[in-house]
Amino acid sequence: MKHCLRHVMIAAGLVVGTSLSTAASAQTIVDEWATVKVPPPPELKPVTIDNVKETAFLVLDIQRQNCNNQRRPRCVVSVPKIQKFLEVARAKGMPVIYSRSSQATVDDILPEVAPRPDEPLVAAPADKFVGSDLEKILKEKGIKTVIVVGAAAHGAVLYTATGAAYRRFKVIVPVDGMSSENTYFEQYVAYQLANVPGSAVTLTTFDMVKF
Repeated sequence: MKHCLRHVMIAAGLVVGTSLSTAASAQTIVDEWATVKVPPPPELKPVTIDNVKETAFLVLDIQRQNCNNQRRPRCVVSVPKIQKFLEVARAKGMPVIYSRSSQATVDDILPEVAPRPDEPLVAAPADKFVGSDLEKILKEKGIKTVIVVGAAAHGAVLYTATGAAYRRFKVIVPVDGMSSENTYFEQYVAYQLANVPGSAVTLTTFDMVKF
């Protein structure tokens, strides 16, 4: 009797295990893709820059190769806004730091937002802290807060802003200063940045930033 009961229990366990395995394999995020509910948009918050000398404006990878009407028309739309803020930041004495992609040159940066000779420029892949002197530059200037804009919201902006937050910098991202090929990329980047552990990233717009 005990022998039969043991076989029944083993068989039942196999059935349950098979059922759980089947259920798990049928419930990946890819299987449920079409049923995922979009979360509410993150809150955009007003920002006041109390100390411009401790705040750096990071202008990332706004180049002719990726910021054009063929590849990223939304980037083209963002350029005048970035240019306007850049002029104000410089007038206030805020340090401005640039990046370019590894394959580009300084001459590829769009002239409307091009760096001045005395403004640092780093070359790196998506995370501009990797393989560059960006962290060193920021620390030597006594920077505590970075304002991050650029092309490839899902690349340079996402990874550099996150990298800055993990390095204990306060991070401000104007959502009208980041762009991608499509709105989904920008949407998930905004959501991801708004949920960086420790709430080190503040999402805002250029008009909401005051000096």
